[in-house]
Amino acid sequence: MWSEQYEKLSSYEQGEFRRLGNYLLSHTYMVRFTYDTGEETTLPNSDYNTVLRLYEVLQEYFEVIGWRLSKDDDFGIVSLISEYDNNRFRLDRFTTLFLYVCRLIYEENRENENSYHVVKTDTSSVVEKMKTLGLLKGGKSTQKERIDSQRTLVHFNIIQKMEPSPWSADGNDILILPSILYVIDNQSINAMISELEDMKVSEEADHENTQKTAVD
Repeated sequence: MWSEQYEKLSSYEQGEFRRLGNYLLSHTYMVRFTYDTGEETTLPNSDYNTVLRLYEVLQEYFEVIGWRLSKDDDFGIVSLISEYDNNRFRLDRFTTLFLYVCRLIYEENRENENSYHVVKTDTSSVVEKMKTLGLLKGGKSTQKERIDSQRTLVHFNIIQKMEPSPWSADGNDILILPSILYVIDNQSINAMISELEDMKVSEEADHENTQKTAVD
């Protein structure tokens, strides 16, 4: 039982159990490496290593209350997913599209990944790709949409801002973290790519028909 294992922990470890358990409930994902804006380099995440040490007791505790704790040692990801839909966080439309395009960028660049399994990009590149794919209403987005969506994805450890300064209206350098693989799997991203290609073909056909009608 998890309670028996918990009682065997030191007072410090019990404190870390409570702190990190609450962190995972709030943030869903944790990754092995994070970018240190002060050092301007990627460093090991000490909290991730602590979770691994407490993994068995945390996993059993969360199982009792209806949450599934899992880890991916290859990519360095810990995730905590609720078994109940009412505990799921609902993303707004712009954030969902921003997330999907980040996943596309990750997929396009993952062969060039370093050992940290992160992909570097920036806000402008993501928004420009959204525009190119025809995902933006009227081809535009607001400053609030861009900043709010990034803050949400940062909170869940899906992306990380590389500057210590506040969010800029002109965009920021960001890291796409490997946790995005758990949010949108390969099947979902392939389905999205296929859907976007179908949309493009449909738009081209509509454009040709419009031109033909104009000529006739």
